[in-house]
Amino acid sequence: MAKRFDPSTLELQEKLVVVNRVSKTVKGGRVARFAALMIVGDGNGHVGYGLGKAAEVPEAIRKGIEDAKKNMIEVSLKGTTIPHDVLGQFGAGSVLLKPAAEGTGIIAGKTVRAVVELAGIKNIRAKSLRSNNPTNVVKATFEALKDLRTAEQVAKTRGIDTDKVIG
Repeated sequence: MAKRFDPSTLELQEKLVVVNRVSKTVKGGRVARFAALMIVGDGNGHVGYGLGKAAEVPEAIRKGIEDAKKNMIEVSLKGTTIPHDVLGQFGAGSVLLKPAAEGTGIIAGKTVRAVVELAGIKNIRAKSLRSNNPTNVVKATFEALKDLRTAEQVAKTRGIDTDKVIG
């Protein structure tokens, strides 16, 4: 279950996914600015993303990190992988995440890899379907991670024993 918490208590790592140079045409010419998509995570089930926009790249990155700390979620893990298959969708972006056996590693594209590495997932298979827009792929990955539930969480929600959920 995705829930919010205080990011200042965690040792966070940061990863830059993409920097986009955007320009606006005004009367005097073009004004260039930068948008940076950042991922932060502690490698232990906590991860967040943020988009920072500014005239300079370092400032955009700083703003992206601040935004990412505000958008952090807790991910349900099963050892070093995820508990079950899940499909996340956002806009035209769609991401399929599948659990993988120990030793498989992270089989995913660059954008999804950044998110799952910082979330602390070591073994996973992922496929980005439809859109390859990094922002939508990151948001779709987060939607998928939010939908993850362990057997214990499902049993607690239903008010039954964990053994009945599993088998």
